[in-house]
Amino acid sequence: MDTFSYLAQSAFPVVWILIPAIGAAVRARHAASARERLEIWQRWWAIGAMGIGSLWMTVAFLAVPDVMATAIGFPRTPFLFEIAFANLGLAVLGFRAASASARERITIGLGAGMFLWGAVVGHVYQWFAGGDHAPGNTGGVLITDILIPAVMIILAVRSRRLAATPQPTVEIAA
Repeated sequence: MDTFSYLAQSAFPVVWILIPAIGAAVRARHAASARERLEIWQRWWAIGAMGIGSLWMTVAFLAVPDVMATAIGFPRTPFLFEIAFANLGLAVLGFRAASASARERITIGLGAGMFLWGAVVGHVYQWFAGGDHAPGNTGGVLITDILIPAVMIILAVRSRRLAATPQPTVEIAA
C-alpha cells in the first residue's frame, strides 16, 4: 500500500467527527441562546458522529467484510459480523440521542464508550503486541473511538448543568 492510500484510509474515520463539528458550528452561529447552541451541537453530534458514522461502519462490515478485514489488519472471521451489529446498536443509540434528555444522552454516551473505549484498548494492544499497523487499527479510528462518546457525555453534562442554572427573566416595560 502506498503512503497516500495508507494515510487516506487511516484518516477517513475522522470525517465522522469533522462533518458534525463543522455543521454544528455553522448552524449554531444563529442560535439565540447558549441552550439552543448546545442543543444544536448535541443533535449534530448524535446524528452525524454516532448515528451516521456507526451506520456507515455497519454497512461497510456487512457489505465488504474482506475490505474491512484488510483495513483493520485481521483475517475475515465471524467477529466482523459482530462488529457490524455492535455498530448498528450504536447507530440506533445515536439517532435516539438526537431527541433524548441530557440524562439519557449521558447514558448513551457511557454505553457507546464501553464498546468504543474497549475497542481502543484492543487496537492499541494489537498495535504494540501484534505489530498491527493497518490503517483501520492505528489511525483515525483511535481518535473517533475516543472522542465520539466523550464529546457526547461532555455536551450532555454541560446541558444538565445549564438546565439547572436559573435563567434571568426579562421584564418588558409597559
